[in-house]
Amino acid sequence: MYTIEDFRKINKSENIVISLHGQLRLNERNISVDDVMNAIDNGEIIEQYPKDFPFPSCLILGLAVANTYIHVVVSMNGGKIYLITAYIPSLDKWEADLKTRKERSK
Repeated sequence: MYTIEDFRKINKSENIVISLHGQLRLNERNISVDDVMNAIDNGEIIEQYPKDFPFPSCLILGLAVANTYIHVVVSMNGGKIYLITAYIPSLDKWEADLKTRKERSK
């Protein structure tokens, strides 16, 4: 399992690899690589996904450059951070703390 410190140690733009899906999401959501790096620097891991392939990943809640909250899904391997996606969390799906998923109605 990752710690936020693991990501912070290598959190430089040259160490961030963005998937095609990730780049599309950043573009459509107006989120920059600087926002992602800022979120890693000041955020916290709120969920871990140890079974993700090809590498385990995690969800980070942090602040973008403009001090707005974002969620960043990342993994790491070989000194690189792999950005899977990033988005602005919605209160429709998240509690007010933006860390706790709302229960789905059954």
